[in-house]
Amino acid sequence: MNETTLGGSFTFPDTPLTVHRLGYGAMQLAGPGVWGPPRDPDAAVAVLRAAVAAGVNHIDTSDYYGPHVTNQIIRRALHPYPKGLVIVTKLGARRPPDKSWQPAISPQDLTAGVHDNLRNLGLDALDIVNYRVMGSGHAPGEGSIAEQVTVLADLQRRGLIRHLGVSNVTAAQLAEAQAITNIVCVQNHYNLAHRHDEALIAGLTRQGIAYVPFFPLGGFTPLQSSTLSAVADRLGFKPMQVALAWLLHKSPNILLIPGTSSVAHLRENLAAAQLTLSPETLAELDGIAS
Repeated sequence: MNETTLGGSFTFPDTPLTVHRLGYGAMQLAGPGVWGPPRDPDAAVAVLRAAVAAGVNHIDTSDYYGPHVTNQIIRRALHPYPKGLVIVTKLGARRPPDKSWQPAISPQDLTAGVHDNLRNLGLDALDIVNYRVMGSGHAPGEGSIAEQVTVLADLQRRGLIRHLGVSNVTAAQLAEAQAITNIVCVQNHYNLAHRHDEALIAGLTRQGIAYVPFFPLGGFTPLQSSTLSAVADRLGFKPMQVALAWLLHKSPNILLIPGTSSVAHLRENLAAAQLTLSPETLAELDGIAS
């Protein structure tokens, strides 16, 4: 696939990093519940290699997926990494033996997390690190993130991190982070049916900052809409492909990271970038969240 079929390109602000807008999220490479190894490690390697062969150069991951599993699979599949590949990871959580998701936000936690990512990915510096706020479910948590962003900014000055982003944040938390350091991306919950970040996206577009929606297809419960299904039938695509195409049409700074553990499903996701939606169709889809 070429750049056009992967949704065009985007350059993170004040960086040399340019990626295709349709990337790949690695969370599903771990075992069930994002815990332990996958049932078929060779298949996980094959998905990553197929993604890069198709032109994907933006991979989203975290060392607490597994934990450690996804980053180790990425290293096995792709190291030494091809020129231009941007790996984005995140910090702010840990996975204890009970398989829960717990905050890991002390300076010691964050510093150890950076070194875990470096070791398991086989890197000397991390391209982009998102600080992920552990809120209620997939909603942002309230409160200051200044201490955590300051720790990461110090690790950035030490050369272990090149650029910083934030995840699961409010507009106030983003502004707080921007007062400390340059923020190149925001990763929040957003999709065709979940649109609480409309104003935030508009502001980021004006600043040229990337917005990376997590759960772009609804997450663990896929998007369900009779309107979406009807549009997909009319266009000859699958509903989830239309949902991805809608996001690409929404704003030029939106970058997509749909995940999958299947090469066939990967190709379906990437094909969504070939879909052009008319203004009338976009308006029809916009009505889903009304």
